[in-house]
Amino acid sequence: MPLTTSSDMLARAQKGKYAVGAFNAENMEMVQAIIAAAESLSAPVIIQTTPGTLRYASPEMFFSMVCAQALYAGVPVAIHLDHGEDFPMAARALRAGYTSIMIDGSKHVLEENITLTRQVVLMCAPCGVPVEGELGHVGGKEDDLESAGTGYTDPDEAVEFVRGTGVESLAVGVGTAHGVYATEPALNRELISILRGRIDTPMVLHGASGLKDEVVQDCIARGICKVNFATELRVAYTKAATEYMRENPKALDPKKFGAAAREAVTDLVKEKIIVCGCDGRA
Repeated sequence: MPLTTSSDMLARAQKGKYAVGAFNAENMEMVQAIIAAAESLSAPVIIQTTPGTLRYASPEMFFSMVCAQALYAGVPVAIHLDHGEDFPMAARALRAGYTSIMIDGSKHVLEENITLTRQVVLMCAPCGVPVEGELGHVGGKEDDLESAGTGYTDPDEAVEFVRGTGVESLAVGVGTAHGVYATEPALNRELISILRGRIDTPMVLHGASGLKDEVVQDCIARGICKVNFATELRVAYTKAATEYMRENPKALDPKKFGAAAREAVTDLVKEKIIVCGCDGRA
C-alpha cells in the first residue's frame, strides 16, 4: 500500500496503550527486513533515517526504496526523518516525500527550540505531514549525532513546548542514550507518567536499543507511543554478515551476506514489534 503518515499510527497506539516500533534503516536489505517483519506480524511500522545515513545516501534514495517496498506490503508504513538537525534538512526530506519529520532542536535553549520546531511544523502542515520535536536530551552517540549529557524533560517546559509548536509527537528525555549501553541506564520512568498527566501529545522513547523488554513495556504502559530502535539493528546486521563471510571466505556475491544479514534483522524487528505490543494492530 502507499506510504502513510505516522499521525494515525500514533493516535491508535495512544488509544490502545501500545507503541509503534520505529526502526532505523541503513540500506536496502534493512528496509526489506523491517517491512517483512511488520507484515509477518500484521503491524504498522515506521522506517527512519538519521542525518548521518542521509549523508551516506540521499533522502530521495531512501524514500524511493521504502516507497517501492511499501507498495507490496499489506501493512501501514511511514518513512520518518530521525533527528533532523536543521530546517534545510527537514525541508529536503519533506520534498523527497517523507511522511513524518523530526526536527531536533534540543541543543538550543527552550525559546530557540520552540521557534525552530514551529517553523518546521508550519512548513509541513500544508502537506499533512506530522512533526516530532524533542525536549530534554537523549545522550550518547549515533551516526554524527552526539550528546554529552542526558537531560530530563521538564514537565512545565513540555506544556509550553507543545502549545508553542503544535508538534504531533514529542521525544522526551528520561535517561536513555543512543548507542551501546556500557551499564544498564537508570531511567526516570515516573517522569513519563508525570508528563502524560500534563500533555496529550504522543510521546517517543529514543535510545531503546539495549533496554530490557520489561523496561520498554513499562515505559509504554506509562504513556510512550513510539519506540525507536537503531543500534541493535546495526549490530544484528553486521554480526550476521561477518559470520557469513567467516564461514564462506571465498564468497564474492554481496547478495549472499546481505541475505543473511537481512534475515537476522527481520528476526530482531519481529521481537521488538512484539515487545511494543503493535503486532496485530495493522
